[in-house]
Amino acid sequence: MRFAPIVRAAVVGAALGLVSTHAFAVDPSVVEAAKKEGEVVWYSGMIVNQIVRPISEAFEKKYPGIKVNAARHVPSEVVLKVQSEAQAGRAQADVFDGSTAVFPLMEAGLVEPYKPEAAAGFSDENKDPDGYWTAANLYFLVPAVNTTLVDAADYPDSLEKLLDPRWKGKIAWTSDPTMLGAPGFIYMVLQTMGEEKGRAYLEKLAGQNIVNVPASQRVVLDKVISGEFPIGLMTFNHHSVISQKKGAPVEWVKLEPVIEAINPLGIVKDAPHPNAAKLLVEFILSEEGQKVMQEALYIPANPKVTAAEPTLKPEQGGFKAFVISPSATARDLKPMVAIYDELFK
Repeated sequence: MRFAPIVRAAVVGAALGLVSTHAFAVDPSVVEAAKKEGEVVWYSGMIVNQIVRPISEAFEKKYPGIKVNAARHVPSEVVLKVQSEAQAGRAQADVFDGSTAVFPLMEAGLVEPYKPEAAAGFSDENKDPDGYWTAANLYFLVPAVNTTLVDAADYPDSLEKLLDPRWKGKIAWTSDPTMLGAPGFIYMVLQTMGEEKGRAYLEKLAGQNIVNVPASQRVVLDKVISGEFPIGLMTFNHHSVISQKKGAPVEWVKLEPVIEAINPLGIVKDAPHPNAAKLLVEFILSEEGQKVMQEALYIPANPKVTAAEPTLKPEQGGFKAFVISPSATARDLKPMVAIYDELFK
């Protein structure tokens, strides 16, 4: 790989709230122009009932007269829709999110750069220096274990523990060919261990006959909870907490560095409602919008807002995070998928 990874250590100062106190106010002229536009169209990959609708309702309450028209699309669909609408000369979307959507749209010249005031205090790895995207929320991908099947002493809190012969054929992960699946794990191993040692490790791991589940990370976790597999890899840590609070026998494991992925938020080039687009982006990234994210059990990107379970974020959870940036996804996803296909399929 051509670039060194970003490894974000836990920062005690952040945990104590010693972050930027930068305050911002949206330009009143933008608010007035947005009200004249009357609506904003958002293509999102996030779950509608869990987060898109609550954010939309909170935004509409704060800015009466501006309607949020949101539609859920996976990132590949976002790319196709925005591209086809641009080719037809009739852009429909104003705002979009999606980890694998931003760079294809940037390459096609379909993203409008905008540096949100609300993101002034965000860490550098969570916003594009030229304003093409900003992290709306974060994902931390970890092993999860069924606590009735795995003793605490045997939790896979190191890469070596995943090679224990007892787990052969008993570990599962999603076959999702993105950095949120096996390719992201492969990328982390190669970047942190180096090409030669990393490749040797991956070959050993392939000998564990990891089960590829043709479904989402959530489905993999559900299979761990049901006892079908004792261990799941590349699951979202907040999903384990949600299930644990409902009584499920599950625990997420801090295998460091914990993989951190970003859900980028951006504005579409030639958006039909450009001021409303800016206003929605500012709201989503603000403390107010990020607290809606928190209440919906998503992990806020704003450093001033903790997760609903604070230990899910590195600063409060005391773990190092390996950040897979959108640029790394654009640059290295295909070779990681090729390694996955070679060793694990």
